Amino acid sequence: MQVRHLSIKNRLRFLTALALAPCLTGCFATPGGESSADGGASGSRLRVALAFPPAENFSPYGADATLLSRLGVTEGLTALDANGAATPALAESWRREDDRTWRFTLREATFQDGTDVTPSAVADALTHATKAKPVPAALAGVTLDAEADGSRGIRITTAAADPVLPMRLSSPSLAILSPKAYARQGAPTPVGTATGPFEITKVNSGGSATLDRFDDYWAGRAHASGIDARFVKDGTARANAVRTGDVDIAEAIPVAQAATLDKGTLKEAGTTRTTSLHLNTRTGPFKNQKLRAAARTAIDSSVIVKGVFEGYADPGAGIYGPAVTWAESKRVKPSGRADAARPDGTRITLATYDNRPELPEVAQVVQQQLEKAGFEVKLQVREYSRLESDALAGKFDAFIGARNSLLDTGDPVGILAGDYTCDGGYNLALLCDEKVDRAVKKADGTDGTGERQDAAMAAEAAVLGTDAVVPLAHQQIIVGVTTKVRGVVLDPYERTLVGAGTRR
Repeated sequence: MQVRHLSIKNRLRFLTALALAPCLTGCFATPGGESSADGGASGSRLRVALAFPPAENFSPYGADATLLSRLGVTEGLTALDANGAATPALAESWRREDDRTWRFTLREATFQDGTDVTPSAVADALTHATKAKPVPAALAGVTLDAEADGSRGIRITTAAADPVLPMRLSSPSLAILSPKAYARQGAPTPVGTATGPFEITKVNSGGSATLDRFDDYWAGRAHASGIDARFVKDGTARANAVRTGDVDIAEAIPVAQAATLDKGTLKEAGTTRTTSLHLNTRTGPFKNQKLRAAARTAIDSSVIVKGVFEGYADPGAGIYGPAVTWAESKRVKPSGRADAARPDGTRITLATYDNRPELPEVAQVVQQQLEKAGFEVKLQVREYSRLESDALAGKFDAFIGARNSLLDTGDPVGILAGDYTCDGGYNLALLCDEKVDRAVKKADGTDGTGERQDAAMAAEAAVLGTDAVVPLAHQQIIVGVTTKVRGVVLDPYERTLVGAGTRR
């Protein structure tokens, strides 16, 4: 990591954080009043501070799916390796039988409720996912049927050829839960029904959760005996808790706090996460493409990267950033963009969330740039769990969010289908454009790694051509980890954080 000297601004931040220390001490004590700063022996519980509380009662079908995978609770049939290829998880192997049919062979594994992971249970879990409303982003535009095949096999048939099905099944939103999870109406519960190394045993009103080690985990017992997770939206508080030793791991350290952490406690890695400005194309002023063009031309992302992210990001180039190593050489210039209109005082509401501390600062810069261009901007900042439903319902004219472009499936087409098509389940811009849908459909039906990448970049150009989304910055992930902790799992897809090998 490059050493960054403390500026006057960062010295003030550091002193402010120290002033907060007394009120944070004890906030992360382990159950039973045990000391949280003794370092612990092998098998000690891990204290983890997460930025986002459950937004949907730990439903595996929405934003909470990643929270579950990051805590080592849930697993799918497959996982992704560092290069984005599918690797075994609950399925130990698979083969493609024809264009539309794949057969997966399950490993011997046990659900956290003590029942076996059987082909019928897996088929049932995948069938429930296909019926979820809204549909999980990993299944956007995909119709599949899953059925048991013998004592260890499961056969999955898709309505159309799906060359990336093994990658798709790695999505956290397609986690496999036991039949007990679906016993009640509504979203399934992962509490005590998943397969990962850690089992949720207690949830406290969304503010914290207690997880215990699942001793029958198929890959062997986890090193840590459990996890005490706290959901702390304040980024300064998360960073300070690492600094004082009140937590072992804290995700999403604000860039403003990164320079104040000791080098040994700061972990950073490239990520496929992009911060973007989404413009509501269905209702309000930005239904007019010329006003969307005016917003795009008003944005200078280099100011955001330098002033807000302090170098821990790259200027927005597209939906895919530098961590998607092949993207830049294949990028296609958008066409068909409208000429920018004069805003002439057009009033808009811009919203973002504060769980990622940089986003309100990004929003303030964007607000200033839009106002300089002639818009009148009202800014709203809330916690994500209180914002998501309104954003997806189109109650804002513009929305700034951070999204991992390969999170849902590992396939570059996944985010295009989920976020920018008429039927997309996470379509913040409410975009419904025939040209975009055709390009995404073409990309989704393309086989061959290179050919699929080319088609994805053509579809990206179609999306950018609508000016429904303005990429602002491609981020790095910054995690605070105390020096006594080993085995924290960082990956560019941000699906993992704590695994069976994580310990202190």
